[in-house]
Amino acid sequence: MLPSTVRVREVGPRDGFQNEPEIIATEDKLRLIELLGGSGLRRIELTSFVRADVIPQLADAAEVLERAQLPADVDRSVLVPNERGLDAAFEHRDCFEEINVFLSASETHNRRNVNRSVAESLAGLERVLVRGREAGLRCEGVISTSFGCPYEGRVDPARVLGIAGTLVAAGAQEVAFGDTTGMANPIQVRNFFTRAREELGDAVELTAHFHNTRGAALANVLASLEAGIDSFESSFGELGGCPVPAGATGNVATEDLVSMLHEMGIETGVALDRLLEAARAARKVLGRALGSHLLVAGPVDWERPAA
Repeated sequence: MLPSTVRVREVGPRDGFQNEPEIIATEDKLRLIELLGGSGLRRIELTSFVRADVIPQLADAAEVLERAQLPADVDRSVLVPNERGLDAAFEHRDCFEEINVFLSASETHNRRNVNRSVAESLAGLERVLVRGREAGLRCEGVISTSFGCPYEGRVDPARVLGIAGTLVAAGAQEVAFGDTTGMANPIQVRNFFTRAREELGDAVELTAHFHNTRGAALANVLASLEAGIDSFESSFGELGGCPVPAGATGNVATEDLVSMLHEMGIETGVALDRLLEAARAARKVLGRALGSHLLVAGPVDWERPAA
């Protein structure tokens, strides 16, 4: 039986903006974030405290956090790469409620992404999670390449779930499993999440994070729903992707995800028209076509079916 409601966490302001080749002006970021906040989304990843010389697109992290005006019922999250990033975030502690930590399930991708082994990443992130929980923050662990690695191929589910178990033991209340370069298929996804629920238990929130690199993101969303998953991460306009390797396109578009769920009778609490307004504004800011299907076709209009 499919869930009747689904939680959607918007990651575009971080995952999307950091993968753009140009630097988006802070004023434009704030306007887009506030449009998203007015759409009914209840969780938005705003930015990340990373080295500005490595990811200059997020050099304004502190200003974005301090200035973003969002409704009181919107939880603001920050991606934290390490303890140094956590220290920087703590200087703005009143501006967010959640932190997210991340690593890859495969050694090669983790090395190329953060220049550390998986074991080294885990050791550092365990300390971040402990400190985050002590500070009263909600903590999420994100595992990239959970369904396949472009360098190593198939990733053993037991390896992924072992990493997830370590994150949960350190304090993660939620674990997101990322199909970072769009390699997953629906049968694989359904089997994985069924096993994940059995092994990790009901106390931890399981979240699916799909990329649409090969056009399978929404099919994988359906497979996740069939396995009982009711939490998803997505990016408006289908912004985002993975900095390594080349060809890794964006996250599933939030508006495409929400539209499909609503057509299936699953509630999200998100106003699709307001969400589309934000995606159109992003398209205008970036000055190019985006991958979102709804930006091209529009939502289904049952009152005026197409000829």
